[in-house]
Amino acid sequence: MCGIAGMFNLNGSPVSNQEIKLMTDALAHRGPDGEGIYIDQNLGLGHRRLAILDVSPKGAQPMMSKDGVWIIVFNGCIYNFRELKIELQSKGHEFVSNSDTEVIAEGLAAYGPSFFTRLDGMFAIGAWNTQSRELFLSRDRFGVKPLYYYFKNGVLLFASEIKAFLGMSCFSVELNSEALNEYFTFQNMFTFQTLFKNVFMLPQANTVKINSLSAEIIHKSWWDYDFSKTDEKMSFQDAKNETERLFSNAVSRQMVADVPVGSYLSGGIDSGSISVLASRHVDRLYTFTCGFDMSQVTGVEANYDERRDAELTANFVKSEHYEQVMNAGDLKWSLPKLVWHLEDLRVGMSYPNYYISRLASKFVKVCLQGTGGDELFGGYPWRYYRIFKSLNRKDYLNHYYDFWQRMVRDEDKSLLFNECVFNNIDIKEPRRIFERVFMFNEKLRYDTPEEHINNSLYFEIKTFLPGLFLVGDKLSMANGLEERFPFMDNQLVDFAQIVPVKHKLGNLENMKRFDENEFGRKRKAYIEYDDGKNVLRKAMSEFMPEQIINRKKQGFSAPDESWYRGENAAYMKDLLLHRKAISSDFINPQFIKRIVDEHINQRINHRLLLWSLMNFEWWCRIFLNGERP
Repeated sequence: MCGIAGMFNLNGSPVSNQEIKLMTDALAHRGPDGEGIYIDQNLGLGHRRLAILDVSPKGAQPMMSKDGVWIIVFNGCIYNFRELKIELQSKGHEFVSNSDTEVIAEGLAAYGPSFFTRLDGMFAIGAWNTQSRELFLSRDRFGVKPLYYYFKNGVLLFASEIKAFLGMSCFSVELNSEALNEYFTFQNMFTFQTLFKNVFMLPQANTVKINSLSAEIIHKSWWDYDFSKTDEKMSFQDAKNETERLFSNAVSRQMVADVPVGSYLSGGIDSGSISVLASRHVDRLYTFTCGFDMSQVTGVEANYDERRDAELTANFVKSEHYEQVMNAGDLKWSLPKLVWHLEDLRVGMSYPNYYISRLASKFVKVCLQGTGGDELFGGYPWRYYRIFKSLNRKDYLNHYYDFWQRMVRDEDKSLLFNECVFNNIDIKEPRRIFERVFMFNEKLRYDTPEEHINNSLYFEIKTFLPGLFLVGDKLSMANGLEERFPFMDNQLVDFAQIVPVKHKLGNLENMKRFDENEFGRKRKAYIEYDDGKNVLRKAMSEFMPEQIINRKKQGFSAPDESWYRGENAAYMKDLLLHRKAISSDFINPQFIKRIVDEHINQRINHRLLLWSLMNFEWWCRIFLNGERP
């Protein structure tokens, strides 16, 4: 786990050591254990190291293949590197380290860029071919590790984080209005643009090649999810047994490290399952939980503190367990730091992630995370049951787009944005962005409830999940911590895609029998049915406490609805309604005032939108106005 950066002047002008060092210094938090720079005339590569595998100098980067052809910088972890190493040794390749980086370098020497497709793990890679003088950038199957690029006036910059570009003379910060429109529709980016104009995220499962003759970035996608080939003959028992086997193998593979490994532990099945399985591989596992001060919390949020259930699992596995208890004041302290590290604003309230990763980093360098289980095994049934009886493709897309406008609906954008922004955006573009996610996969069908649900799984794992990965990466690396995601194992993902929907959702048949006219009863079922991940629950039932196995699904979130009306109300007002608020250059202050008033007076719960408005205000202060937390 590291930070990588690079510069390629396609006009032939030389790259200086000072330029690359400026980029890597901005990534020092990602790699406190070392740094390295490689310069080859008009190409420069930089690396900051967080030593996880082979912590000796032999694992340092940039690293050269033995034949001298390939120079690589790499961020991530390859879980099948030992098997690949044995194969490469059989072909005559020699190794001097025990690092996965060297396996990538020798794999490129043996097979060229097609070797990227054989990696099981999380990665962002910059690879320079010294003979052809071509630069290759590649990113893992699932988009776990970020990789940004900026390409303008014959200069290509790339890095793990956008802040590596800020000090470069060729780069200037300008707001991307279309990305702002996208963000305030979905609280996410479904495209690969960012709030920074001309800065893009390299898509997952994607490799690009750049040489001095290139006038553009041409993407080559080499993998995609496919939920269209479910094995309807698969028995539930076979699905359960194979899920257990592959999941156990995935956790085992991701325990590989030459430093201490721990696990986050909420009160749910995903992190609980990982902790139970991980505890088999160490004498005593470190586990970490984030809880909340509930003294001023009411309503449904009164159940947000998961410490009691987490402690149950911790006692069960006999882990060395640590807890972080947050209060309302932690928002004000952390928000500027959080936005500085996130840069690329995504998904919901994430400051608890910052605190829990900071806690874990005091004890371990690697922490296992449960993200991905919901998207693979159907963890959000109340979403799927809203649309699974859609009549056809058009009906399905209409219903689902309705749901995924999480922030501001298209018809209200004229109220949200100032005139200067509104006149420079296309309010219909978010709908087209939404539909393009489905258009890129020609295998999707829209005829049966099962197909509608699988389409939803495809959509959410392509859009919502990458946002969670980005938040996880940025906020853990802010604290020099590597997060790993055992659910995102190549073999487990391949199998989860063919598991029939009927094995994932326990009440599917009951929902099919609901009368469409019994709206009240059906709506109640949407809320009450928490039958997702059924096959995973059954697979883990022999290894975990029943109380955890049968616990209702709950996201990891602070009780901000209550805190925004109570202890954080004054901070929220001062930040958003101040006459010098920078975001008012883009967002209508009257709209913000209405949203704040509606929330505080308990007319509408605007916690998601208020969070994003506060994030955007700090984004403007930090990246447009030059404030540094």
